[in-house]
Amino acid sequence: MLRPYEVVYIFDSTLEEPAITERLERFHALVKAPGAAEPVVNHWGKRTLAYPIKKRETGYYVVANFEADGEALPEFERALKLDDAVIRYLLVLNDPAPTPAHVPAASGDEEDDE
Repeated sequence: MLRPYEVVYIFDSTLEEPAITERLERFHALVKAPGAAEPVVNHWGKRTLAYPIKKRETGYYVVANFEADGEALPEFERALKLDDAVIRYLLVLNDPAPTPAHVPAASGDEEDDE
């Protein structure tokens, strides 16, 4: 069953955009399922990190949305961990927001004058 996922990558800021795009294509090929739409990739660019990670002060941020089968994720995450250019990543299930709970109106607050 295909489910929607979102992943945020932080790459080493010394990499150029073509090298990052090549890595993204390789990563997304691991989770590409037949019949799934192409991943939507949004390059945020170089940003200053909130705190140093692996002695780096800046990183290149990329956000990607894709559909994948859950069985393909362990190999995908393994590839991310083995790539030295990936400083950090966060992979989350991007299910729709839950329906808000219905709160009934208090019965004593409103009175009918009819």
